[in-house]
Amino acid sequence: MPHVALVAFTGIRVREREMLELGMTLPGFRDRAAALARLPALGLLTLAGMTPPHWTCSYHDTDRIIGACARESSDNASAEQSPESSATTHAGDDDDRPDEALLVEVLAQRPSLVAVSALTASVLDAYRFAQGIRAAGVPTVLGGLHATACPDEALRRFDAVVIGDGESVWGELLYDVENRALKPKYHGTTFDLSRSPQPRLELLAGAPAPRYTVQTQRGCPFACEFCAASRLLGPFREKPIECIERELDAIGAIQPEPVIELADDNTFAGRRHPRLLFEALARRRVRYFTECDWRVGERPELLKSLAASGCEQLLIGVESLVHAPPGMGAKRASLQRISDAIVAIQEAGVVVNACFIAGCDGETRASLDRLAAFILDAPFAEVQITLQTPFPGAPLRRRLQREGRLLPDRGWPHYTLFDLTFQPDRMSVAELESAYRHLLREVYGPVATARRSELRREILRKRRAAEATNTAQSVSPERRRFDRRCQLTESRGSTNSRAADDDCAGFGHCGDDLSTS
Repeated sequence: MPHVALVAFTGIRVREREMLELGMTLPGFRDRAAALARLPALGLLTLAGMTPPHWTCSYHDTDRIIGACARESSDNASAEQSPESSATTHAGDDDDRPDEALLVEVLAQRPSLVAVSALTASVLDAYRFAQGIRAAGVPTVLGGLHATACPDEALRRFDAVVIGDGESVWGELLYDVENRALKPKYHGTTFDLSRSPQPRLELLAGAPAPRYTVQTQRGCPFACEFCAASRLLGPFREKPIECIERELDAIGAIQPEPVIELADDNTFAGRRHPRLLFEALARRRVRYFTECDWRVGERPELLKSLAASGCEQLLIGVESLVHAPPGMGAKRASLQRISDAIVAIQEAGVVVNACFIAGCDGETRASLDRLAAFILDAPFAEVQITLQTPFPGAPLRRRLQREGRLLPDRGWPHYTLFDLTFQPDRMSVAELESAYRHLLREVYGPVATARRSELRREILRKRRAAEATNTAQSVSPERRRFDRRCQLTESRGSTNSRAADDDCAGFGHCGDDLSTS
């Protein structure tokens, strides 16, 4: 009986030593990293659900927070070459060794095939692991956004690569393995989500997962410059409610009233009325987190039911105060409008994690100081600040490559969202790195962290109030002061001509391979 071992290289990675040490002292970063590291790899579990019954499956992951900077002194041995630039990805001599414990664990299953998914920052770990598997005579295949963007690179270390949606070619690939006719490339076509199988959650060994993932749609209707998902995942489409309900019921059988992260790029951006999704989630008493854009805050019919459906937090992009990337479409708006929408969501009883990107074109130390002052005064209950990162497959990467701004000594292990990988246009590399660390210390200091904790408690109190009052509430002095800061920031903020009409715009996550097979 053939066996496929499914291996996920997940976890949060930070390359730069000082950034790693700082990050591990920041409660918000540390807690979020730990939660993400423990999320099951939905793409692999979905493929397991499509595997023919005469095959057996096992699931393995590397759920940990990793600092890849521990051996910088030996970081001089060339390992991989990016196909999109002349940048060399480096790894130290010790780093060339695969995870021996993981190798032993997987090979103990006597697999006929090892199928791997990996984020860009962890892809070298996956390459080293594949070397060990292939040395044992077992074929390997890599899928995901990085493999889709860089298939020829991946084929230097794997026997086969899946390009695009893995579900559409999984049966063919397994058939070829059985017949010893594995092809180097499998080009997936756009997968019809109405045919989505039930993910094989029973493959998750041990106690129930602290959080589960469910995908309600794939891709994004927008085409932001920094995001690869809207290009690599095919056209935006939504999963039928009946398929979502089956997945929720399967999770509920394992963990009643579960905590779920929706593996979506922009959950409420489609044409489906959110009432159907809300009802499905509320009936099962699900607590969930998801990503969407700020326009949710301007939809009263959605806000009325958002908290009641079980939504506890939305991740919403506010982005840069100095640059609005191309491709934002209907999400482009003034900083004041975005902030008002976020306040409306939180007043409806849902915490917003307001996400910002540091280091966009036009960024200076002064603009980052303004960003810190803005965040410290803003009524945002959660805040996330990452560095602009030119992921493979994103137009941003192609632009920076044309401009000769990709740093040649910082390859894939630096693509963490917390490590700088390009030359800023108005600062040196060292200046931006220093300013970014200072920004994090300001925003995640004890006083600011305590203030956001109190904001979250206040939102929870509103959420727990069964009957919302219809009486108009007066605007607090703090809110009036924040509105004035929004106006001042907008009058001073944008230094990029393309962003002169709209200072900021929102998005979900950064576009790395988080929610695909």
